[in-house]
Amino acid sequence: MTKEAYTVILVHSTNHALRAQDILGKNGISCSLITVPRQLSSDCGVCVRIGRIDKEKAASLLYASGLETDGLHDM
Repeated sequence: MTKEAYTVILVHSTNHALRAQDILGKNGISCSLITVPRQLSSDCGVCVRIGRIDKEKAASLLYASGLETDGLHDM
């Protein structure tokens, strides 16, 4: 990913992050796992980074799959 505006998706565990990455990737959303930025908190130290342009689509996909998140934060 380039240094464009991005969104991070906070999740409850590393397993949830891996599942989110799989769901998003299968639906054409480029994403990567990163450590949670210091200014945010989470139950785990891993979150999913996506392009800000994909935020709404990603939220819909994760909701439809039943994957709970701790929030989506624009960075």
